[in-house]
Amino acid sequence: MKKILQFLFEHKTLSREQAKEVLLNISKGIYSDTEIASFTTVFLMRNITIPELMGFRDALIELCVSVTLNGYEVIDIVGTGGDGKNTFNISTLSCFIVAGAGYKVAKHGNYGATSISGSSNVMETLGYHFSNDNKKLLKEIEEVNICFMHAPLFHPALKVVGPVRKNLGVRTFFNMLGPLVNPAQPGVQMIGVYNLEMARIYSYLLQQSDAKFMIIHSLDGYDEISLTGDTKVITNTGEQILTARFLGKRSVSPEDIYGGNSTEEAAKIFLRILKGEGSWAQNAVVMANAAMAIFAAGHVKDYDECLRLAIDSLESGKAYQNFQKLISLQ
Repeated sequence: MKKILQFLFEHKTLSREQAKEVLLNISKGIYSDTEIASFTTVFLMRNITIPELMGFRDALIELCVSVTLNGYEVIDIVGTGGDGKNTFNISTLSCFIVAGAGYKVAKHGNYGATSISGSSNVMETLGYHFSNDNKKLLKEIEEVNICFMHAPLFHPALKVVGPVRKNLGVRTFFNMLGPLVNPAQPGVQMIGVYNLEMARIYSYLLQQSDAKFMIIHSLDGYDEISLTGDTKVITNTGEQILTARFLGKRSVSPEDIYGGNSTEEAAKIFLRILKGEGSWAQNAVVMANAAMAIFAAGHVKDYDECLRLAIDSLESGKAYQNFQKLISLQ
């Protein structure tokens, strides 16, 4: 690692092959936590290159515990994290609303590294048992339209670096990798990113895949549709800027979507919204994200109809019923 660090400290960049080798070695436990932290810090000092990101992704995919979901087209809604906004678990809630609307969802998540509570924190607190058992995940998809994949169970390297990421407490390139390495290889991905440069990188990488994708970035810095301002949307076919009024029929303030001060508080907010007891603003943000994911799937061409499906899923109780059944299967 010393040679690699010296190389990087000289303002040089890794090739795709070199980046892959480093991450493979990290997964094998070859490097100390201090060396991993030093390596990670390099990419806080400068932007990651596309070959480096591709190499890291190659390594994670090569090591990944794969998942086969019987050919179902599944959707994932995921944010890179690292926006420093500490919102409630918007993406995960949106996944349950999409599942309640009849779509299959394979959610890939992890513990929060830069936020109070990541998707895995909330799901674990509310009684979901993490597993990489393909039969369990397929049963959940078939019976309740949704399964949850805790990233470290599928990616050995993420398990190794988890404590380092948590101790650093800042955004790292691992935030960028998560959405690119969903073990179920979803056919539809809605990915939230924390800045426009990352949106461009994701667009370049995802254009090379067969998946339908939608990259979203709230222009005031959120890695999801926040309704606190306009949202940049990039898909396979182009890009546009959409207003909060269009997406959620209203705008909200940052205070409206705050995620709490503890995992327990985040879980209470999550459950309250899923039960249909959230505030007008909380519901609007979740439904806008869910509607855009349904729109990204491409089966419903009118956004307002997608929003109606999302509203029905939440207000009819279908989303909450799916959640209850998922927990009962544990």
